[in-house]
Amino acid sequence: MMQIVLAVTAVIFSLAAAGAIVRISRGPSLLDRVLATDVLLAILGGALCVDMAVNRHLNNLMLVVAISIIGFIGSVTVARFVADRREPHES
Repeated sequence: MMQIVLAVTAVIFSLAAAGAIVRISRGPSLLDRVLATDVLLAILGGALCVDMAVNRHLNNLMLVVAISIIGFIGSVTVARFVADRREPHES
């Protein structure tokens, strides 16, 4: 039963990663590319969590936390950069 669940999650993660990579390469705007990169990082984190659950270990936990923080900080930084470019600065 566990092997079936593992195969199904592998297929779902692979399809989601392929969709994110297509959006990164074809994204019409910078925000689309950043969002797709954030989704790809979330997929990687999810795959690491599935690996930890299947093999019953916590070896990748710090890596999952680091990936989550990097994805969050990167998305917030780009969103603030784009927001600053769109709004006129008040002096």
